[in-house]
Amino acid sequence: MKGDKKLIEALNSLLADELTAISQYMVHSEMCDNWGYGKLHKSIEKRAVDEMKHAETLIGRILFLEGLPIVSELKKMHIGAEIPKMMANDHEKELDAVKSYNAAIKLAGEVKDFATREMLESILKDEDGHVDGIEMNIDQIGQMGLAVYLTTQV
Repeated sequence: MKGDKKLIEALNSLLADELTAISQYMVHSEMCDNWGYGKLHKSIEKRAVDEMKHAETLIGRILFLEGLPIVSELKKMHIGAEIPKMMANDHEKELDAVKSYNAAIKLAGEVKDFATREMLESILKDEDGHVDGIEMNIDQIGQMGLAVYLTTQV
């Protein structure tokens, strides 16, 4: 099925966002593992795996729409040197994702590709959950202090 060119471009932009997020989250996850924060390592790693599934879904849809998935382009990564900066950078990445998915959902509706819109809405729900999870951790750091928070992540 031949898809709308602008929508395929939007899907490829989302794919670049997802591939960038995977890389950023994997670096953050491995940094946490290296520092001995096993729980935090696992939760960030799980978020990276979620993003991998999103990328896979986007690639499948682009192919279905007879487009070419562009997997060679990444956007700028923001690696934090310590946990609070990691959280802030990941939070910003997720907020940007929510904004981008909302724009793509609107475009999919405008071009009357409701199946793509539904797929994007499903991914958006995951991204909302990621924002919520990161905000929970940021709130815990603020309430407990960083040292106490980190003792809960070993």
